[in-house]
Amino acid sequence: MRVRGILVLTGIMSISVILTGCFQGEQSLDKVDPPQDATEVNSTENADSEVTKEDAKKEGTEGEVTKETVETQLFLLDSNGMVVPHTVELPATKEVATQALEYLVKGGPITQLLPNGFQAVLPAGTEILGLDLQENGTMIVDVSNNFKEYKAEEELEVLQAMTYTLTQFESVDKVKLWINGYPVNSMPVNGTPVSEGYSRANGINMIQTDTIDYLESEPVTLYYPTEHKDTNYFVPVTQYIEMNESNEYESIVSALIEGPQYNANVMTVFNPSVSLMEEPQLNDGVLKLVFNSDILMDKDKATIANNVVETLVRTLTESDEVKAVDVNVMQVEQIFNESGKEYTEPVTKKMIMPAEKL
Repeated sequence: MRVRGILVLTGIMSISVILTGCFQGEQSLDKVDPPQDATEVNSTENADSEVTKEDAKKEGTEGEVTKETVETQLFLLDSNGMVVPHTVELPATKEVATQALEYLVKGGPITQLLPNGFQAVLPAGTEILGLDLQENGTMIVDVSNNFKEYKAEEELEVLQAMTYTLTQFESVDKVKLWINGYPVNSMPVNGTPVSEGYSRANGINMIQTDTIDYLESEPVTLYYPTEHKDTNYFVPVTQYIEMNESNEYESIVSALIEGPQYNANVMTVFNPSVSLMEEPQLNDGVLKLVFNSDILMDKDKATIANNVVETLVRTLTESDEVKAVDVNVMQVEQIFNESGKEYTEPVTKKMIMPAEKL
């Protein structure tokens, strides 16, 4: 299973619509020749993205600049120094990937949109000189020399924020860094190796302990809810899990029930007595889970906490194979959310998209 770290019942469905054309028009790299298998952004096929076409229809004139926006995920630092997703509305242009990175720059356009306690991650003055998407899914990112002005202890957060922001787009699997037109093999401040690129497989907000046998475990990104003042949001955390070879989904759910392996300033939403009553089953992209009644916050009303469902869906849909999660309770015919609304179908990322906005 390929686990990719943004789990959100908020998805990026609206973003993926424009992915085919979003890189067309972005600057190509000019100080060294791009790899032979690179796709020149200025010659990308299907030059008009579907968002651009739709916006033109709304304005009534092809090619006219519109004020339409598209929801885009940015990965920022919270008050605890954790890298977390935050959804903003960006202008619906073909350069949405470039804009997303520009919104990660301190003192940049994100400044007025930052929630309390959150901050951008890229050093002030960093310029995005060009993006080049290769056919193998690697996005080359060329940044200015100002990029080097971060602190050593911030290096992984910088890498994770850039990587997770760009890999929200379906065609982007990995990020390779260039500085001022030249490729780099390691990060400029603390020397983190990046010659092979950086992907979600490298993890985010990593949890490492002395009690885990890393040779027998696999890194998995789990989502836990947390709050800052009156703001509620989810934090992606990569931790090592000993996998059940016959059913890895069972191992992931068990890890969620157990909670984070150290104090990560996140909340555990499951009662310790919660357990799976059947082995998880994946059919046509829908993962069916059956729990005992202890998963309910109110057994008389068959109510399940919203955070419980979101935690499950955000985490499990990180797998490319899982598109939705069907939560069931043994001997309970219907279950309801905290507002009393019945769950009548499996839950997808898109269904909880509004919850992603901070």
